[in-house]
Amino acid sequence: MSLPRPLIAPFVLSFCLLFPAVLSTGPLFHKCFNQANYTANSPFASNLKALADLLYAKAPPTGFGLGSAGQGRDQVNGLALCRGDASSSTCKACVREASKEIRERCPRKKGAIIWYDNCLYKYSDSYFFGEIDTANKFYMFNTQDVKDPKYFNRKTKDLLSGLVDKAGNTTLLYATGEMELKKSMKLYGLVQCTRDLSANDCKKCLDDAIAELPDCCDGKEGGRVVGGSCNFRYEIYPFVNA
Repeated sequence: MSLPRPLIAPFVLSFCLLFPAVLSTGPLFHKCFNQANYTANSPFASNLKALADLLYAKAPPTGFGLGSAGQGRDQVNGLALCRGDASSSTCKACVREASKEIRERCPRKKGAIIWYDNCLYKYSDSYFFGEIDTANKFYMFNTQDVKDPKYFNRKTKDLLSGLVDKAGNTTLLYATGEMELKKSMKLYGLVQCTRDLSANDCKKCLDDAIAELPDCCDGKEGGRVVGGSCNFRYEIYPFVNA
């Protein structure tokens, strides 16, 4: 079981919420990051629905889509990113669910983000493409501790850092891998960035996320740092679809 830990920079919230297994396919976390409101039946509301249709069409074929709907102060900008191992049908279902759920959880807000296991979905009245999102982030970690945290932490960082270099050399900005540990144990990892970032910005985003390992997941059997522009995950069991 994992614990999501939301962040409000520069402080970590002092509570943790345990999600029951029945919600494992639901959202991992969401944030209404813009408290400005739009009104029902307004041009902004219509553009937000148009954006949802646009991302629903654009994301599944390649696992990523971005775009804008409307003009001027009523323009809505958004992106959807599916996990690199998600099928087109899984991606489509996740993006559709995310676009509906975020409007229910952040009603009439002009900026919001929601994360699922298989996708993230973000929209804003501000133009954010190509910028590293440092404001929207949360942690998840396995409640089980490893027996040799110093060794395990070092190996985890080595694996993830190697995957960062691998991801930066692909057009998908996504990489997975595994590493042998002591006593026939294996460590599995995944890193991914939104594809509006350059390869260099993707590397910076992931390097900064990995630097948070001591705060996120010190000595834990599994963990994630999940943000609006990049994320990583590691576990001691296979979790990536072949």
